[in-house]
Amino acid sequence: MTQIGLMVEGQAGLTWARWQRLLQAAEDFGFQCVFRSDHFTIAPPDQESLEAWVSLTYAASHTHRLEFGSLVSPVTFRHPALLVRMATAVDDLSQGRLVLGLGAGWNEREHQQFGVPFYDVKTRREMFVDALEITTRLLQQDSPVSYVGKHFSLDGAVLLSRPGRPKGPSILIGGNGVKHTLLLVVTYADEWNGVFLSSADYKERNTLLTDLLQQSGRDPQGVKRSLMTEIVWGETEAKLQARIAGRPDLKLPDPNRIIGTPAQVIDQIGAYVDAGAERFMLQWLDLDDLAGLESLAHHILPVFHRNTDGEGK
Repeated sequence: MTQIGLMVEGQAGLTWARWQRLLQAAEDFGFQCVFRSDHFTIAPPDQESLEAWVSLTYAASHTHRLEFGSLVSPVTFRHPALLVRMATAVDDLSQGRLVLGLGAGWNEREHQQFGVPFYDVKTRREMFVDALEITTRLLQQDSPVSYVGKHFSLDGAVLLSRPGRPKGPSILIGGNGVKHTLLLVVTYADEWNGVFLSSADYKERNTLLTDLLQQSGRDPQGVKRSLMTEIVWGETEAKLQARIAGRPDLKLPDPNRIIGTPAQVIDQIGAYVDAGAERFMLQWLDLDDLAGLESLAHHILPVFHRNTDGEGK
């Protein structure tokens, strides 16, 4: 069954009132998941935001069926031992509904603003590998873990209490890079998330990932394939054109976004499903447009969220 969920930019005006309404709406309308970014800010003008892991803790205790998670948490923000402790606690609180999305970090401005060291690409990649090693070892190993990395290390650390799930929360790695990202997915991840890819490019990387998994001896079906991209939605052609007219940043046609009326969106999602996508995190930028979310859910979710009886996509 194809899974359709939402992605919220947590640094773009997210307040407690908006987060509470969005979570409730997502659950009421039938979306499968809600993911959010983990940023202080990105570009001016700075807007209201919620700290990612505080808000995910709220999601754990105030939703009942949604999967949720970080898309993604930069390893530059928190020592990996601290982050995995937080993630395991949130996963247990939600009875196993958290997805731990991890990344190397990329936005220099927010690091500088808030006094967080921002290193060159090589160093951040090394930090990411250290973080993935520490995270997976602490989750999977009951005995004390010692690890000497280039930037993060452990000396006889045990993650207590042990995760409620056998391996703890699922680990998601997002990104489109074929030289580094996909290789990390093969070694560490339970889910790969492609970002703003066309369906053709998604299929190419998905095929490569399958080949790499087979070469490594991993079952390709053991890694979920997901996509994060923006949706620009209009229930009618007139409403769609009104939205597009208010978005001078959109350059049409745009094969890397999902843009359209119900039939067009269904076709576009279907093309990604044919390319191998199993889960969609649809970036929803208007945090107050709950009517638009309800309309999207009404027209799109029944097509893809049917029971796994051979009838649904």
